[in-house]
Order: sequence, then structure tokens, then C-alpha cells
Amino acid sequence: MKNRKRSLVSVLTLSAALLISGCNGTDTKMNSDAGEKGELEDKIVVYSPHGKDILSKFEKQFEDKYGVDVEWLDMGSQEILDRVRSEKSNPQADVWWGAPSTNFNQAKDDGLLAAYKPSYSDSLDEGFRDSEWYWTGTSQTPEVIMYNSKELSKDEVPKDWDELLDPKWKDEIIIRYPLASGTMRTIFSAMIYRTYKDTNDPKEGYDWLKKLDQNTKEYSANPEMMYNKVAKGEGTLSVWAMPDVVMLKENKNYPFEFVIPESGTPVLTEGIAIVEGAKHPKAAEAFYEFVNTPEAAKTLAEEFYRIPTRSDVKGLPEWITETEIKAMDIDWNAFQEKGDEWMKYWDENIKSGDKEIKE
Repeated sequence: MKNRKRSLVSVLTLSAALLISGCNGTDTKMNSDAGEKGELEDKIVVYSPHGKDILSKFEKQFEDKYGVDVEWLDMGSQEILDRVRSEKSNPQADVWWGAPSTNFNQAKDDGLLAAYKPSYSDSLDEGFRDSEWYWTGTSQTPEVIMYNSKELSKDEVPKDWDELLDPKWKDEIIIRYPLASGTMRTIFSAMIYRTYKDTNDPKEGYDWLKKLDQNTKEYSANPEMMYNKVAKGEGTLSVWAMPDVVMLKENKNYPFEFVIPESGTPVLTEGIAIVEGAKHPKAAEAFYEFVNTPEAAKTLAEEFYRIPTRSDVKGLPEWITETEIKAMDIDWNAFQEKGDEWMKYWDENIKSGDKEIKE
């Protein structure tokens, strides 16, 4: 597995995080009809890191179909987890749409999610869902090295992770602040895990992140800030999610290209879940189903460059069906167990504080 290239649509092992499991739940439910217009609550609150373009589109479509007012809050995956934790005694969100599987597993362990088995469950491989249906995967996200194609040629850019440490890239790298971002936490954890898996010691990974910090110009408070600064050439490199890079290039004409690291890359499974104690549970189930239909999955692939987890989505773009990537061999259990500890160490002992840019 470590040295094989695979089509993105066939990489089923990349969501090994979902192996964190228990027995098959007996309190889950199947809902083939998530509600008709007039049968649902009058509103729904969605927490998501997907950004205003995706959220606004599906807000309008859902409101048009069901007459339900959609309120959404766009923030980083880790920020959502922290917020849902803080609201446990009085939940404000109904649906959590979008985050790495490790975040959802943490939320499940904390009793923050409600079990829900969707009507399309047969189209999901076991690698793309929680065993007790506390969440399901919606898309696959490979991580890549992103660069400004106006400032750098394809031949100049780093071809693998370790090349980012070359002193020539000092002050050329702009990174989304990792503690608030599920994507960045995964990338940083993967860099630690490369040696941790053999040594059971994060030291070499910490040393790697310290060298990366030396080349990093800024830790941006949010993705848009990072995008804009790389696009303007204030920094020429970053590390980020491949679908977002493609979307920004094609939809917004950002001068972005990407490199798939030669040694392999973490490939996240993004998910969706209903919040335990949701105040609008029927609308939550309807929204869950609505944003995961084959039609919605195809829209997300064609317009927003999301790679679906459902096996029954037809007519996907060639960039999905023909792109090959080497997925890192990762024990996602280790990410869940050690991720917070690793990121805390990075924040307190590695990060150059003057490089953290707040909103």
C-alpha cells in the first residue's frame, strides 16, 4: 500500500480513521424519506468549514425545496469541535457538515453526536463511515503542496515534503494556523507520524516542524487570508487540500497549482453528523440527506471539486477519475489519540509567536 499509486476513486484505505469503532449500534435509524415540505421545523443551524460559496448554494436549494430557514456558521473544523463541546449542555447547531474523520471520532467519544443511518448507507464502503453511524463520509481530500504559478515554475517547486525545509524557502511559506484547522492539523500530524510509527517518539517530527517554522513567514488566521497572500506573492508556497487548490484556480482565477508529494500524502475523509440534542432534528435529517444525494455529490464534484465517497455517483469529472495519488499509510487511531498532544507541543514549543497573524 505504501508504494502503490491509485486512482482517487479507488483509495478506500485512506479513511482508516473510521476503524475507531464499537459494536454495531442498535439505536441507529434508517430514514428513506427525510421529510416533506411543511413537516419539518422552521429552521436549521449548520456548522461547517466549507466556505460561503458551498454553504450559500445549498442554503438556497434547501430553503427552496423545504421552506426551512437555513442558518450557517463558517469556521475551522477544530473550532467547530471546540464550539460543539462548549455547547454540549445547550446545543446550538443541528448539523455539523465537514471535518476530518478524526474530529468526528473525538466528538463521538465526547457524546456530542447523534446516531443517524442515512437512506444511502448501502453506497458507502465501511471505510467511509462510523461503524455505529454517528457520522458518515462525504468526500475524500488529498493534501498537497500549493504554489503561486506566477512566481514559481513547475520545475522550481518542492516535489516532496522534505524539500520544504530547504533554506531557500525561508519566508516563502504561508500556512493556515494549524490549531483551528482540521486540514493543517492532519498535515502536521502526518509529518510527525512518518517517524513516530517506527520510533513511538515524536521528536524527529517535532524537529521537522521546527525547521518548517524557520521557513514559514506567517500562520494565517483563516484560509482566505492565506489564499490572498499566496496569490499576491507575499509568500509563494503553502500546504493545503488539493480540491480547494483546483477550485480556487478554476473558479476564482487564482494563480495556483499543486504538487502531489512523491513520498505520499495524507488523504482525509470529510464527514457529516447530526449534533446530539439538536433542536431541529427532522430538518437536520432532511439536510443531511439533501446534501448527500448523488446529484448533490456531482454538483460538489463539478463546481466545488469535492471527491465523493458514495460509490454510485456517475459522470464525475476526469480530474477525479484520472488523477492518481499515493496515499500515506496512516494509523488514524494514533492521530486521534496523539493529535491534541502533538499540536499543543507545536503551539507551546515550536511556533514562532510573532508569525501568528490574528484576524
